[in-house]
Amino acid sequence: MSLDTDSSGKPHERLADFLRDDLAAVDRLIRERMASEHAPRIPEVTAHLVDAGGKRVRPMLTLAAARLCGYEGDNHHKLAATVEFIHTATLLHDDVVDESGQRRGRPTANLLWDNKSSVLVGDYLFARSFQLMTATGSLKVLDILADAAATIAEGEVLQLTAAANLATTEDIYLKVVRGKTAALFAAAAEVGGVIADVDEAKIEALRTYGDALGIAFQIADDLLDYGGDTTATGKNLGDDFRERKLTLPVIKAVAKADEDERTFWQRTIEKGDQREGDLDQALSLIAKHGTMDETRSHALGWSSKAKDALEVLPGHELREMLSDLADYVVARIS
Repeated sequence: MSLDTDSSGKPHERLADFLRDDLAAVDRLIRERMASEHAPRIPEVTAHLVDAGGKRVRPMLTLAAARLCGYEGDNHHKLAATVEFIHTATLLHDDVVDESGQRRGRPTANLLWDNKSSVLVGDYLFARSFQLMTATGSLKVLDILADAAATIAEGEVLQLTAAANLATTEDIYLKVVRGKTAALFAAAAEVGGVIADVDEAKIEALRTYGDALGIAFQIADDLLDYGGDTTATGKNLGDDFRERKLTLPVIKAVAKADEDERTFWQRTIEKGDQREGDLDQALSLIAKHGTMDETRSHALGWSSKAKDALEVLPGHELREMLSDLADYVVARIS
């Protein structure tokens, strides 16, 4: 593998360039395992998401962690494909739960096909992911990824119960984020160290890095929903507001709300009675209480924690790229 990378590119692009041979092997494995002899809709639905231009950050974390720790086998390809299958399965299920119509700037699978297809293909990908993770022969890897899959589902259910509930606290929000996003980031990085058989301190550092990176990423993503470029995010401005999701900017605004403002949040979020101009009013209240800046500070703090975790890992070009990635996920909101 060439060590030459384009230093002028974005961190995920430089990672992809450095790992291009590994990523090509992972892509071949994904396409081989998403095939189905008897149900052609499975590769059709899967390919719609796989080919949609996602950055493949999660599988790259596995590949980068393994390489950073000196791994020279090929089991990291199986684990990276596993991580991508788990992620794709959760996206298929999420779009059904959220009744979403757009993902990565394209119509969602449930819109193009139907909810039943999205749920069942997601189930198929979960099954494929477990086949791949067991192929490494590592019980520890199986434990980490199986636990991550359970945590993701738990986080999604917690989000359902917290949705539209103004009593949702920042602690509950963090639990949701750790479940639905950070769990897979953490597991993806951790299994790279496990497969390389490095010491526990390095494995824990990789897990901490992935966890903090995932939290920073999700907080930044939630922030962009109230002030992002729709062409860059692939989402419509205010989607979370319309879907009555309580993310950090709103949770903080609700905590500071006076009686009239709380009545507004109760009508629009708890009761779902949204009218023309309500999004502008929500944005005005968020700006009034400075909760965008406070949320941005949280994201930057988690980014710093991710970078700090890397200090115990070997000095390497990949380590610098992972550090730059932690900066990049929050640079979108600076």
